[in-house]
Amino acid sequence: MATMADALDQGRRPFAREAWADVYARLSVDEQAGVLDADDFERMATAAYLIGRNGESTNALARAHDMYVSRCEPERAARCAFWLCFQFMSSGEVARGSGWLARGRRLLAECDQDCAEHGYLLVPDAIGRLARRELATALEMFTRAAAIGERLGERDLTAFGRLGQGRTLISLNRTAEGIALLDEMMLTVTGGELTPIASGVVYCAVIEACMEILDLRRAREWTNALSEWCDDHPDVVPFRGNCMVARAEILQLHGAWADAMHYTERACVQLALPAGQPGIGLAFYQLGELHRLRGDFRFAEDSYRKAAQWIRKPRPGMALLRLAEGRVDAAQAGIRRLMGEPGDARTRADVLSACAEIMTAVGDFPSARDAADELSTIAKDLDAPFLRAVAAQVEGAVLLAEDHVVRALEPLRRAWSVWQELEIPYQAARTRVLIGMACARMGDQDAVEMEFDAARCVFQHLGAVPDIARVDDLSARTHSRPTGGLSAREIQVLRLVASGTTNRAIAAELFISEKTVARHVSNIFTKLRLSSRAAATAYAFKQGLV
Repeated sequence: MATMADALDQGRRPFAREAWADVYARLSVDEQAGVLDADDFERMATAAYLIGRNGESTNALARAHDMYVSRCEPERAARCAFWLCFQFMSSGEVARGSGWLARGRRLLAECDQDCAEHGYLLVPDAIGRLARRELATALEMFTRAAAIGERLGERDLTAFGRLGQGRTLISLNRTAEGIALLDEMMLTVTGGELTPIASGVVYCAVIEACMEILDLRRAREWTNALSEWCDDHPDVVPFRGNCMVARAEILQLHGAWADAMHYTERACVQLALPAGQPGIGLAFYQLGELHRLRGDFRFAEDSYRKAAQWIRKPRPGMALLRLAEGRVDAAQAGIRRLMGEPGDARTRADVLSACAEIMTAVGDFPSARDAADELSTIAKDLDAPFLRAVAAQVEGAVLLAEDHVVRALEPLRRAWSVWQELEIPYQAARTRVLIGMACARMGDQDAVEMEFDAARCVFQHLGAVPDIARVDDLSARTHSRPTGGLSAREIQVLRLVASGTTNRAIAAELFISEKTVARHVSNIFTKLRLSSRAAATAYAFKQGLV
């Protein structure tokens, strides 16, 4: 008996040190000897989960559950049922997860104790309500769970409740309140107040929430904290892949595409084993985005198809890939389907931005305008700098397509300023291309060259091959376009004449007098040897000025 006690003590000591591989190895030996009790099986389950052995973890939890039931300890058995529900739900096995949740509730129905397990079993149901957009009910349930945890000193439960409250408040557009709760979680998790599994859950969920509302500063701060936590726990597997995906997305936005590719590829490997980790869908989607932006279209399609096996939220990557390939009908069909699917603010913003780009390319300007207007509304509701810049860039692009050249410049320059402030070079360069296109329509060739050259420099640094080709094509067309000796202002007026705009409307558009417009029109007719507005319109279309 003394020898068995010593062996068990040796298996429990690594648990205190959080040496999870050692814990699992030692307790596995003791299991073969048949000396583990329910507490030891719980320890074994925790260690197995943290080193990525999910099957062994659920088996150990089920053994612990059965032992607690046989010992007439329904509260402890119900807690095992909660963690079994958590693991199966996390790996996409909804039926088994729901079964364990129901079993946990049945156990507690037979127990009238005021225990933390009542709060734990509220959490999965509240998560389901949040997913179904039953936000008021979800908020009430998360609040109750947090209150139970606070009253009984259960820090993990309190953290899960507050985490759920924060995410639900964000979904209710009470973003400031939700963010305040999530910020408080940073103190809890970095202070080491939670168990390892709860810590990993909180890190990943808060990063996901920050990316959903495009709060890049907070997402980067939380990702750095998760990276440090993973470095301090080198044998922890489950959360490392999610950390790599988040880091890769942030690196991509900040222009470090090679590093982003490195972390994304590592994440795909990390999340492949054990099988069934939902985060692998985001990893493959991120890989597809990087391949698309770099012009590796075949690899991009392969990655998007792998991502689609896991991701249920609408994502526009494949539609944008079809546009880049020149398959505009497929791009249009794909984005129209996505526009009819529900999604959170982040995914909806991505879809709307892609919709505006694709519909502008195919000439469906009313649909592009509708997408731009809805995106502007979302940007105002969330009030995130990144999303405001996206909305401004899309607004400028659609105004440019609608031939409101002067009006397009203001949102485009506003977007460029935000991209510069956020240090997001790719979007800044794409905005400069749009500004260059506006300058071309106004006849300012010097400005065109400066904008296109600056954009091309960024694209070359990033390796954005399709964008380099587009800028080169635009530059060639701009340089080869004849102007018939017209001044920049006269080209501007000619464009508006060709679009059917009256002299009075042209004066209002360009902030000049109607008399000045008439003089410009007369000069245009003289220089081009034309006699009517119809002939001027035909000339403008023939020369590609409109």
